[in-house]
Amino acid sequence: MHGPSLNLLGTREPAIYGTKTLAQIDAMLVAYGRERGVEIVTYQSNHEGDLIDRIHAAAAEKCHAIVLNPGAYSHTSMAIADAIRSVATPVVEVHLSNIFARGPERARSLTAAESRGLVSGFGHESYLLGIEAALRITRVPKRRGENPSRRRGAKKPSSALARRPRS
Repeated sequence: MHGPSLNLLGTREPAIYGTKTLAQIDAMLVAYGRERGVEIVTYQSNHEGDLIDRIHAAAAEKCHAIVLNPGAYSHTSMAIADAIRSVATPVVEVHLSNIFARGPERARSLTAAESRGLVSGFGHESYLLGIEAALRITRVPKRRGENPSRRRGAKKPSSALARRPRS
């Protein structure tokens, strides 16, 4: 779930947010989920109430988890924080930039305080790490007898930490 102004990714401050468009990120997320045997549904809104409605709907639809980039609402929206707190569905908050390195006004996240965890500062990889965290904290039922990361032709699960060079 993507919050305000994320529809402008690719052209909005590329030095901070990168050059991938929201459509490219969404396609990457859907493919990442497919590789793991889970359905990823994406959603973006610039409107606080729409995001709240979607959080409530995701819980009502029995989604296993929500990966949320609330954008600037993370710093200002008690209403979205209340929506997160009001549902049993775990929320993993993600941010493309490192919000703690961008000044004191962005270093506080009302929504992260209500989320299960926060991934921040890894560009579009923040979403992948957020999905991976969501899969680990939830018990998403797997298809019988299938390990999606070991299917013929499937890529091994990616991890930003798994490929660090040895010293």
